[in-house]
Amino acid sequence: MHRFKTTAAKKRFFWIPALMSLPLLAMPTPLLAQTGGIHATINTAKTSTPISKNIYGQFLEHGGDIVNTGVWSEMLVDRKFFYPVATNAPTPPPVMGNTVGNPRFNRIPTRWWSPIGGSGVVVMDTKAPYTGDQTPQVQLDAKVPHGFVQSGIAVRKGKAYTGRIVLAGSPTAAVQVTLIWGQAAADRQTITLRRLSAAYRKFLLHYTATADTDNATLTITGMGTGSFHVGAVSLMPADNIDGFRPEVVAALKQLHFGVLRFPGGNFVSAYEWRYGVGDIDKRPPIFDPVWHAVQPNDVGTDEFLTLCRLLGVEPYITVNAGFGDAWSARELVEYTNGAATTPMGKWRTANGHAAPYHVRYFGIGNESWGDYQMGAMALPQFELKYDLFAKEMRKVDPTIQLIAPGAMPDVMEGADQARRINGQYVPDYLSSADWTGQLILHCLNNMNMISEHYYASGTQHTDIKLQKKVPINPPLSLIEWERAPAVQVRAKYEHYQAYLQRIPAFRAHPVPIAIDEWAYFGAGRDSYKVVPAYAWAFHEMFRHSDVFQMGAFTFATSMMSENRTEAVLNPTGMLFKMYSNHFGTIPVEVSGNSPQPKPVFPAGGDQPAVNPGSDTYPLDVSAALSQDRKTLTIAVLNPSDSEQTLQLTIEGTQLASSGHLYRMAPHSIDATVSVDKKPEVQADDLPLGPLPGTITVRPFSVNIYSYAIQ
Repeated sequence: MHRFKTTAAKKRFFWIPALMSLPLLAMPTPLLAQTGGIHATINTAKTSTPISKNIYGQFLEHGGDIVNTGVWSEMLVDRKFFYPVATNAPTPPPVMGNTVGNPRFNRIPTRWWSPIGGSGVVVMDTKAPYTGDQTPQVQLDAKVPHGFVQSGIAVRKGKAYTGRIVLAGSPTAAVQVTLIWGQAAADRQTITLRRLSAAYRKFLLHYTATADTDNATLTITGMGTGSFHVGAVSLMPADNIDGFRPEVVAALKQLHFGVLRFPGGNFVSAYEWRYGVGDIDKRPPIFDPVWHAVQPNDVGTDEFLTLCRLLGVEPYITVNAGFGDAWSARELVEYTNGAATTPMGKWRTANGHAAPYHVRYFGIGNESWGDYQMGAMALPQFELKYDLFAKEMRKVDPTIQLIAPGAMPDVMEGADQARRINGQYVPDYLSSADWTGQLILHCLNNMNMISEHYYASGTQHTDIKLQKKVPINPPLSLIEWERAPAVQVRAKYEHYQAYLQRIPAFRAHPVPIAIDEWAYFGAGRDSYKVVPAYAWAFHEMFRHSDVFQMGAFTFATSMMSENRTEAVLNPTGMLFKMYSNHFGTIPVEVSGNSPQPKPVFPAGGDQPAVNPGSDTYPLDVSAALSQDRKTLTIAVLNPSDSEQTLQLTIEGTQLASSGHLYRMAPHSIDATVSVDKKPEVQADDLPLGPLPGTITVRPFSVNIYSYAIQ
């Protein structure tokens, strides 16, 4: 692997892994005061491994309703009646197990179906349900409407809504499906359905609202004699795109983020993918034991792959290696990639998708190192399981890229999983609790990437002596707070170097890292404050582009500020868009005269021996050429709360006399973007003349200078 390092960084690059257990060495004092300014040299003749577009990837997990309401257009809750129709809120199944015992996963329904005409008029048919375990049966009356209703539906004036209802019942029944958006008689629209029979039949629904409300109701009532069953009912805005929210598709499509990971996450360890294909109304609703929520199975494999097509990104599917088995994983690969003549290909064709999807990326399990995962097992057993999965999946398609669920010492310490395996808080490299090290030792031939996760914190850190996480006191300075996610990237890079040093086979056949879950716990989702932190994390990945070749941010919905009818990119989404659309592909060398200070905390676990960042403290600078090498981009991050100046020298090329500055620089670090307020953050596109020798950057700003090469 080719790597470049600045002159100052070379002194720090060949760090000795034993430093992880020794006191920190003294780092050079920043030279800013000695030189009278910060200086950066960009050398376009020294390049490194191209940055993968997949670094900007996103993650969608069926965690509660993250997908079902975050990107999917369905407006009704429990549309296939997992819960009985009842006067009071339904009671979810009891919480059991390590994961679902977490109170934040204990999700109580906030909307449900209530009876009309008395509590005894609706019974749940469990003997011959349309789908799932039960279907509501309404007993009719010739004079009084009987049925059920759901409230809390958001509609907008002049907007059309379409749907369907699956009915069976007595020929003497007349069923009315009414959408109500106000108190007046005119504030509703009713569709009357007759000629029911014992066989279920789908009826189409269409409404146009004449007012705005977030509390519309849908009533399903009948009169006559006998009874009727409702197998399923659906309501969506008529402008949905293949079932997805058009405003969400429009927002996410701007990001050009390369790859999208699905369906989990923790969710996948108990997921049966076959429940998520076929007739969408016949797919059974199930209770997900991981997130403790009803999963309607409306967004399954075909829907996910449709979303990837709409967004212009590659799919990355994680298979169930928890409760799941290798045969099921093999059949999923055949369903997505097999010819129409194969058994699963025939099923896919019957479901309306004759052509194979040609999915390249498959992850085998999620966080399989965690005892909270469904089907968790000892590492030696999982290694056997992993290889079995790989063998069976590659029988179907030998071209697929397999991603193994790793956990370096930073994760095994952070999740406190090493202690239960071998008693060490921070596991030794290649010990029985070093999950990634052991997978590399025993499963390297069956992996194309190693999955790593991190969730940075600006309020807690690892105390090696106490062997636990402790609050950071006093609080971090703004610069160090913004550095925290990049610190986690650097820690993984250093662990990676330790594996290269210790495992000859890994040196001969290195596989890159996919950080396919990452985020920062520290500020509100729609706040600008995390933007410099995420930019810094990107820069650290760019500096080691041979190692970090995929990302999947938690979650794609975190890119947006949204309500039930609107969605816009929030500051995080704006940052991803700015880098994905405007930063270069081929990293070039950046050197400077002001090294970063030494780390705040002692090295070990999730704390690296060397601080991330370029030698331009307090700034961080990254530069890259476009793929065709015709444009140079220079990203300058100022994580401080004061204006900074930077002297720039460009070596190896001549730049055009005009360029662009793409910039995010709000007046407040706590500025937000919300769908219901005037945006306080914007991404500027400013025309520039010649690149000045000295540039001035605003406090806590992110800046990308782009110039054509002459």
